[in-house]
Amino acid sequence: MVLEIRLSNFFSINEEVVLDLRAGNIKTAKSKSLPKNIFKYDDIEVLKTIALYGANASGKSNILRAISFCNAMVYESHKHNENSVFNFKKFKFNGYPKKPSSYFIYFVINEIEYKYSFSLNRDEILTESLFYYPNGRKAKVFERDEKAGKTKREKYSFGTSVIKRPFDVAESTSNKTLYISRASQMDRLIPKDVFNFFHSTFILHHSNYSIKHLDELIKSYKKQLLCALQLADSDIVDFKQTLKKEKGKNIKANLDTEEVSFEETEVESIEIKTFHKNSPGIAFDFSTEESNGTRKLFMLMLTILSVVRNNKILLIDEIEDSLHPKIVEYIIQIFNASKKSQLIFSTHNTNLLDLDMLRKDQIWFVNKKQDGGSDLYSLYDYSDFRDTMDVEKAYLQGRFDSVPIVDNSEEKLHSIINE
Repeated sequence: MVLEIRLSNFFSINEEVVLDLRAGNIKTAKSKSLPKNIFKYDDIEVLKTIALYGANASGKSNILRAISFCNAMVYESHKHNENSVFNFKKFKFNGYPKKPSSYFIYFVINEIEYKYSFSLNRDEILTESLFYYPNGRKAKVFERDEKAGKTKREKYSFGTSVIKRPFDVAESTSNKTLYISRASQMDRLIPKDVFNFFHSTFILHHSNYSIKHLDELIKSYKKQLLCALQLADSDIVDFKQTLKKEKGKNIKANLDTEEVSFEETEVESIEIKTFHKNSPGIAFDFSTEESNGTRKLFMLMLTILSVVRNNKILLIDEIEDSLHPKIVEYIIQIFNASKKSQLIFSTHNTNLLDLDMLRKDQIWFVNKKQDGGSDLYSLYDYSDFRDTMDVEKAYLQGRFDSVPIVDNSEEKLHSIINE
């Protein structure tokens, strides 16, 4: 589970923003009527879902994009070479291109809390640290500061007996690589747990599967997937998937000799045929004959089943894309029915701005400030906003500053049509 995320100097984010998934101290009747929206971890109440609202270009997607980039750094940075440039942009104004970007995440693995952070420029790691709380007490796993000296022993410090032979890992960790990534690759236990959390528990994309993984997921959850689709009013009553291996040719170029050749290779693909209620004997090709919404729902539900049955975390940008508002509500209800899974999503679906569905601390707003940076805050921060008020109406009226200001006067409209 995730308890807190902090970001600074990524894309449209300049000053640090904080996304807190710990439930606020809300004692109102409406919050008490939504007990399934939270779960307990020790004495902490944790939110199952977070909704991000904001105008176009406010930075909603950039917050999710920055989280995705930082998480992916953990399980990909050991692949970087000396020419690597990290795949993100800094905030472009007010001197921020010369400042470091930073990431912090507070999370739990197997009932043990971890706090992990790093800072970086686009071509090097600057600092990195990991602390954990075995038996409820804070303990250092490691700290790293690339500016602290010239030797690895000056740059790194380690907790006692937490990682075996920690400097062996440090010696093979370049300034392009996160220590946690290299240590996991070198079979160190705690780093492996952290690596697996980011790689297998914090899911960044609902459709980014290898063919083999997709085939395994479909086989594992076919019965549940059919049920989930039918509960969402789909008339698909069955489907069959076939894993295919087809021969193809890959181009191979030798830059030294300037020779080009082709080599035979096997390409894996998966074919899905769907069958519908009215004519269950007639097959439909999933990729060409099903609607965008059906394909999106199929893949999304497949991911959600894996997430909710294994207490994972899922990020979705623009959750309503190709989906009916009622389907989005259905997805949130699935997470509410789960034990400890979590969903963080961005949306423009104002139907969800309902305190009979979401608590105030589950509704977050992203707003573009005057300096061009993205700000992040929740409805819970508005202490004067009562549960009896209409959140959707207040949002659309601009009460929370995160809607576009549109001048649609007749005079202005004629100016773009007639002039």
